[in-house]
Amino acid sequence: MNVHSAFLHLDAISKSFGAVGVLQDVSFSVASNEFLTILGPSGSGKTTILRLIAGFDQATSGTIMLDGKSIDATPINRRPFNTVFQDYALFPHLSVRRNVAYGLMVRGMEKRVIEARVAEVLAVVGLDAYAKRLPHELSGGQRQRVALARAIICEPRLILLDEPLAALDVALRAQMCAFLKSIQRRLEIAFVFITHDQQEAIAMSDRIIVMNKGRIEQMGTPEDLYLRPKTRFVAGFFGENNLIDGRVTGVAADNATVETAIGPVEVAHHASDLTPGTAVQIAIRPENIRVAKDFKSGFAFTVRDVQFAGVSTIIDVVDAKSGVEMRVRQAPGNAADRPAIGAAVALSWATCDVTMVVGGSSDAA
Repeated sequence: MNVHSAFLHLDAISKSFGAVGVLQDVSFSVASNEFLTILGPSGSGKTTILRLIAGFDQATSGTIMLDGKSIDATPINRRPFNTVFQDYALFPHLSVRRNVAYGLMVRGMEKRVIEARVAEVLAVVGLDAYAKRLPHELSGGQRQRVALARAIICEPRLILLDEPLAALDVALRAQMCAFLKSIQRRLEIAFVFITHDQQEAIAMSDRIIVMNKGRIEQMGTPEDLYLRPKTRFVAGFFGENNLIDGRVTGVAADNATVETAIGPVEVAHHASDLTPGTAVQIAIRPENIRVAKDFKSGFAFTVRDVQFAGVSTIIDVVDAKSGVEMRVRQAPGNAADRPAIGAAVALSWATCDVTMVVGGSSDAA
């Protein structure tokens, strides 16, 4: 992203609490109407980034700029941002209407203006029929919508969402993902969404930043990260991958040959500086692997387990010679067509479906 076209930019941000460093040299920008997700495991620094943007904490070094000007010294109430927390932070004694109106009341706006604005926002989030209810009379998803309505009513330029779906069940989380994205598109403002859930990130994001141990591992579109992971961590964390160590033995114009414990594997590549002898890892998505019972081509494996998982059948296999284990996901099909545990099978895949990560297992996070 062009920094000059972004309204918010974090420049070389580091943060320590005492002797413990939680962020190291984090830089990225946010466009005025994008849905940006910061994804990472617990302790990766993603919530610290949100707190720094909101103004709850101050960076140890680096600066945060809004429209090209530093806001490091700008207090929370003067930043045009609002935050939706995981626990929603609603006032339990106030109705939905008064919870949503609170920010405008604090600003001293006229009652008629507040009433009109609250009615408009409640209609946007689909809660106009629940205006008189108290928070304990609502479902988890409805409470989350109240928190979102309270965040958007003051017309911020950015909404920060700190794992707001974590307390919801699986079905409701899927519904709320679609709802949040539709609201963001309708309002045409920036959302920065914090999560450790890859599926949430894929479903909603224009761009994703993957964090690991306080650093940015990779940023890009969901397609970029899923199809072209640049590090072992991203390949293993973002979606499911089979990772196998290897070493480059040959390099052609568009393909490389990687020697692995299961044999030589052909990999499509576009790296101009790739040379024989380079330690790498190959990554193959389970859904891109084909299973056959004949051995005219492919790699020989033994079926270790078969699981029916509804939308797919999971087949876990092992190479008896090397001990390399792999996972395959196939369309469920008929039970009679699934290989039996202990059966010998041949695995194959397209060269274009193999991703190569330079560095191998020594780079593991």
